Amino acid sequence: MKNKQLTIIKIGGNVIDNSENLHQFLLDFTALPGDKILVHGGGKIATELGESLGIEAKMIEGRRITDIETLRIVTMVYAGLINKNMVAQLQAKGSNAIGLSGADGNVIKATKRSLKTVTHGIAPGPLAGAVIDYGYVGDLDENSVSSTTLDSLLKAGFVPVLCAITHDGNTQLLNTNADTIASSVAVAMSGLYETRLVYCFEKKGVLKDVNDDASVVREIKADEFEGLKSDGTVQGGMIPKLHNAFEAIKKGVSAVYIGKADELAELAEGTFGTKMLK
Repeated sequence: MKNKQLTIIKIGGNVIDNSENLHQFLLDFTALPGDKILVHGGGKIATELGESLGIEAKMIEGRRITDIETLRIVTMVYAGLINKNMVAQLQAKGSNAIGLSGADGNVIKATKRSLKTVTHGIAPGPLAGAVIDYGYVGDLDENSVSSTTLDSLLKAGFVPVLCAITHDGNTQLLNTNADTIASSVAVAMSGLYETRLVYCFEKKGVLKDVNDDASVVREIKADEFEGLKSDGTVQGGMIPKLHNAFEAIKKGVSAVYIGKADELAELAEGTFGTKMLK
C-alpha cells in the first residue's frame, strides 16, 4: 500500500536567477501541504561564472556539454551556492530542508554518458547525425535513485533539496540534467507514494507561440510530442523537459504539470499550466 501523496517540484530559469522570484517561490513551496521534494538546476548562474573565467557554455538539444572545467563550475554553483542558499531560505521559512547532491547518502548514482549521435530536435541542421561527447554528464536508469534513503528523510520530517550533481560510485562527480533527476526521483518514489511531478519555469506552460503567454497548450498527449518538436512549438531546453515528463507518466507517476512558478499552488493541483497525458 502506498503512503500519502508526494509532490516532486523542479525549478530553474528566472525562478533561481531572480532573488525576489525565488523568495516568493520558496514561500509558496513551504505552504504546499504534504510531503515534497525540491529539485533544482541553475544553468544561467553557472554559465555566467564560466564566461567570467573564459569558459564558454556549449549546449546541444538543451543539454550542457561538461568538460572538466565546466564540471568544477557546476559543482560549485549547483551543489554549493544555489543549494545551500535555498536550504538556508527554506529553514528561515519554517521548512526543515536538507540539501543533497547525488553523492550524499548515495541518493543518486549515475553512469557517465557514452558518445551520442544527434538524431532529433535540431535536424536537418549541421549537427544532425554528428557524434557528440557530452563529457562528464551522468545518465540515470531505473536503479539510480535510492527511494529508501529519500523515504527515510521524508519520514524523519526533512524536505530534501536535490541539486543536479550526481556521482558514479567510484569518486567521479557528474553533471546530470535536473529535469531528468526530477523525473527519475518521481518514478522511483511512485512505488511508495502517490507521486505528482511539477516542472516550474518562467513561462505559463507549453506555449503555441513562445511570444504569447496566452497561448498555453493545456494538455499534451505523448503521441503529439514528435509533431510539436517538428513544427518548432517545442525546442531547446523544453525538449528534454517534455521527454522526461512523458517518461515519468509512462513509468507510474500519477500526474505531470509544467508551468510558471508564481502559480505553484494551482499548478500542483493541475488547474494551471500544461498537463501531460499518456
